[in-house]
Amino acid sequence: MLKYTCLNPIAEAGLGLFDDEYEKVDTIEEADAVLVRSAAMHDLELPETLEAIARAGAGVNNIPLEKCADKGIVVFNTPGANANGVKELVLAGMLLASRDIIGGVNWVQTERQNEEIAKLAEKQKKQFAGYEIQGKKLGIIGLGAIGILVANAAVNLGMEVYGYDPYISVDAAWKLSRNIKHINDVNEIYRECDFITIHVPLLESTKNMINQEAINMMKDGVVVLNFARDILVDENAMVMALKTGKVRKYVTDFPNHTTAAEKDCIVIPHLGASTEESEENCAVMAVQELKDYLENGNIRNSVNYPNCDMGDCISVCRVGINHRNTKNMISQFTSIFGNADMNICNMVNKSKGDYAYSLFDLEQPLSAEVLERLKSVDGVLRVRVIK
Repeated sequence: MLKYTCLNPIAEAGLGLFDDEYEKVDTIEEADAVLVRSAAMHDLELPETLEAIARAGAGVNNIPLEKCADKGIVVFNTPGANANGVKELVLAGMLLASRDIIGGVNWVQTERQNEEIAKLAEKQKKQFAGYEIQGKKLGIIGLGAIGILVANAAVNLGMEVYGYDPYISVDAAWKLSRNIKHINDVNEIYRECDFITIHVPLLESTKNMINQEAINMMKDGVVVLNFARDILVDENAMVMALKTGKVRKYVTDFPNHTTAAEKDCIVIPHLGASTEESEENCAVMAVQELKDYLENGNIRNSVNYPNCDMGDCISVCRVGINHRNTKNMISQFTSIFGNADMNICNMVNKSKGDYAYSLFDLEQPLSAEVLERLKSVDGVLRVRVIK
């Protein structure tokens, strides 16, 4: 029986996909697989029994990816599962920044006991007047699952949309509206757009991507939105830009001491993916990824190992090997099978950076002796007999 544990609450829509072949356990020390959302895993001891970790969400900064890869532990995430929830909040952020809805609602609360509030509102509403987003230029930095949805929705709202992503995939490009202007130089977005929203992963190269230099290029009165990661933006520089009026509003989903008290910061308490639908979608995708890996050896949406798919396991035996991406690995594996008079009926090998993964379908069961020979190959990190 396969065992899993949850380091955070995981939606029942996902957990309900585990059948009688799975048992939920209380600690990671007992588990073959882990489901996690935001729990920090960097200081955890990862047991030898642990085979996979699935993050019910996109970001994996809370998981020690290199440590896991070295131990042959595959780490999954769920890209796109919460994209619609974040997209809707980005659109809400643009509306909150363009119309002083929050100020108006707060004013109503201060006057809620005033019997003349209706008449008074007609006189006071001008102080909360704003502008429409239709016809404005929106720059989107990063055209992944969320960026694409934001771009297409903004086009439908009548905005002029500029998109920047030098690494956009072919599949992503096909999903973009033809009305979106694909920009090759991010500086053009800084110079031209009335609204700028950032949707890139947190890497060393993207940390503080929106900095003082970028802000200096922006139009006066620009609105900047950050629903990706807080440190993609140099928030000290952003606060100074708000004080001078260079930036009209900064909308962020990441509360901290730098931004929370600033008048023109609209700070949301990390609600981007906090919808019932997003949490369920992430849980379902995470569990499906774990099950396909544990039952069939297939890898989909891993962040530390390559994607690899041989479909359902219908052969006599399937073996999965996590190993370093070095030369002659495949020849060593096939020699071991050949010397044991074992026939390979199907195989696949994929690599990703320093790591690789190989799947073999065999026509005979794997003996303990052959298993040990595979494990002894220099560079092999883990060998799993899946069936």
